[in-house]
Amino acid sequence: MGNNTFKQKAKSSGATKSSGRFNLFALLERKLAMTGLFGDGIPVHLVPPFLYAALLALIYIWSNHQADNTIRKIESLQQEVEDIRADVTTLEAAYMFAGKQSEVAKKIAPLGIEEIDEPPFKIIVEK
Repeated sequence: MGNNTFKQKAKSSGATKSSGRFNLFALLERKLAMTGLFGDGIPVHLVPPFLYAALLALIYIWSNHQADNTIRKIESLQQEVEDIRADVTTLEAAYMFAGKQSEVAKKIAPLGIEEIDEPPFKIIVEK
């Protein structure tokens, strides 16, 4: 029985194996040239903590975005409430003014209806 040995890596002369397909990772590896930083590959044991930190960063960014949108909506609704409150106050004042006896008398004068100067009297029917 023979001894177990490690398989030797084949040395390539700079030409990569191309099957005519676009390979994104090969392109990134060529353009970024991070072999000096990572050596032969990315340390796999660091991937889960990095992904966890990236997830927390995404949640933080989303939370800030939602908070900004909520604040913007609250401010616009507060402005709308102030405008409506001013409109209600104006309408109430106009309604109260139009309901005064003198204003009602002015409005019904063109219809030929006049205000009574005499107090009302009680009609008594004898049985």
